Amino acid sequence: QVQLVESGGGLVQAGESLRLSCAASGLTFQTYAMGWFRQVPGKEREFVASISQNGALTDYADSVKGRFTISRDNAKSTVYLEMNRLQSEDTAVYSCAAEIRYGLGSRRGSDYYHWGQGTQVTVSS
Repeated sequence: QVQLVESGGGLVQAGESLRLSCAASGLTFQTYAMGWFRQVPGKEREFVASISQNGALTDYADSVKGRFTISRDNAKSTVYLEMNRLQSEDTAVYSCAAEIRYGLGSRRGSDYYHWGQGTQVTVSS
């Protein structure tokens, strides 16, 4: 059984930081690129960041570039999202996903095969 379990979400004030974790099990973690997406009810799912199989390549949405950092620890089968200087606009459910179509990461959610349930991040203004 493949599982991606996010943790680290919560309620913070604008300007503060959070670190999200996504622990993977039931898959060969290092063969997957990993991505983070976020979604607000009533809006389309938004790409946040991705990282390639070995962590050499990263990609970020313009809205988070310079504030968020994606990383992975293949030995721990875990991908992280460090979120700094959070804004109210960052409020969303954040989900991690595993992609093997390219192995480099993708901005398209349809390229990701496995998804976690998500963790809520709420940033007060």
